[in-house]
Amino acid sequence: MSDRTIGVHAVRTLFESDPNTLVVDVRTPAEYESSHIPGAINLPSQRVDRHLERIVADAGGRLVLVCQSGQRARGCQDSLAAAGLSDTVVLDGGMNAWEAQGGAVVKGRGRWALERQVRLVAGSIVLVSAVASLWWTPAVAIAGFVGAGLTFAAVTDTCAMGMALTRLPYNQPKNHVDIEDSLARIGGRR
Repeated sequence: MSDRTIGVHAVRTLFESDPNTLVVDVRTPAEYESSHIPGAINLPSQRVDRHLERIVADAGGRLVLVCQSGQRARGCQDSLAAAGLSDTVVLDGGMNAWEAQGGAVVKGRGRWALERQVRLVAGSIVLVSAVASLWWTPAVAIAGFVGAGLTFAAVTDTCAMGMALTRLPYNQPKNHVDIEDSLARIGGRR
């Protein structure tokens, strides 16, 4: 754990010592709806860049950034730091660690995490194309294309398949996430 990350126990202690601490869940609205830390606001990572100036100007205290495993939250932390907001920490291990260590959660409609959905879709495409290549050899190129896409996703820390999956009806929240309300809560802590 670095000074840019914080463990589950330390987050609990931070909540007790600094009630002004705000948890910003940067997962998709559907993931947030599925389960989130009580009191957390939802500001999806793909929208953070659009609101960087406002977040940096309005943040009145430490922000704890949370996603499923920590990867997206670290990306948001880097964007916020580059824009001038340094008082952020990432929950080490994300919601996976929080729930594994018995952290309180608000549960909603259960869904698979986005990372798990990507593994299912990518793995299925590779498997089907590998089997199909037994009858039609060019089908192996599809598996190669998916492999190249996964490699690109790892190198660039982006995921086109994940972004496409967020648009599916399954991944849409039951209730609309109010980005303006989330931004107002960031600014309302001053």
